[in-house]
Amino acid sequence: MTFSPSSQPDLDWSQIRETIKLLTVSVAQVEGSMKAGDESVSALADSFTGMVEEMKNIHEILSGFQQSESRDQALAHCEATQHKIYSAIVAFQFYDRLQQCLQHVSNNLKGLSIIIDTPHRLYNPAEWYKFQESIRNQYTMESEKVMFDAIHQGKSVDEALALFQQANQQSDDDEIELF
Repeated sequence: MTFSPSSQPDLDWSQIRETIKLLTVSVAQVEGSMKAGDESVSALADSFTGMVEEMKNIHEILSGFQQSESRDQALAHCEATQHKIYSAIVAFQFYDRLQQCLQHVSNNLKGLSIIIDTPHRLYNPAEWYKFQESIRNQYTMESEKVMFDAIHQGKSVDEALALFQQANQQSDDDEIELF
């Protein structure tokens, strides 16, 4: 069955179908970007893993040489490079977190499309509440829950983001580092 598009509406045109199409486009964009990014980051991660191994080998070889100023400088450069590689690996962990967030957004948009496309769910507040709670329950960080709650209390996106950042800062301040 074909439906009339917004470019040529007829009596069958529906803002709900148009909303679903836009949500589906958003899901496709998020998932396409994640797939492209994931391939690139996987290649980078493999490269950095190889560099870590090579740096370990270089360090071992240099350590076996007779002590000299040149050897010590080379070892120092080797260690500095290893620290830079480890910093890059930490950045990959942030990318992984971003990937998880985008996957949640994609899943939430799909779920929203399903609710909107199902009349008995669309007009049922209990279905909306259940869906909202399932979204909130998938958050692992308190700052995410703070932002979610702020939006549902009617705060603007800017206000919710400010609360999110404040909660993140509070979380960072409360963390205990073990050495």
